[in-house]
Amino acid sequence: MSIDLKNYLFGSQTRQMVYKSLDATAMRNRAIANNIANVMTPDYKRKEVDFESKVRDAMEKRVTGSLTDDQHIGIDKGIDLSKLTPEVYEPNDPTRPGEVNNVDIDIESAKLAENQIQYQFNIRFAGFDKYFAAIKGSAA
Repeated sequence: MSIDLKNYLFGSQTRQMVYKSLDATAMRNRAIANNIANVMTPDYKRKEVDFESKVRDAMEKRVTGSLTDDQHIGIDKGIDLSKLTPEVYEPNDPTRPGEVNNVDIDIESAKLAENQIQYQFNIRFAGFDKYFAAIKGSAA
């Protein structure tokens, strides 16, 4: 049984994963923005977003197999994307690098830049950059 690489990379399952990842980057952007906005708020606890570890766990639990008879039921069900959702949490971080709370503006700025790179990659991978270019009237 051969794998249709084009469908595997750009099929609906992968596209849905990119959409979920875009949701995660948007949620992470809001969390980072809240952290930066509260850098001087006493006892504020910074927030983070977890999505990648959920994807990794789901992929490790994935069961694959091959059919030995056409009448057998396939066992490769893939990943249930409906259950993969980003989650905001407060990391267990008792340090106070900002002296007022556990928000370090330098770390948050670096995380914001990293998140923007991830967002741009997802936009390009999903093909939305072509839509944005068409709306703006420029070449992608």
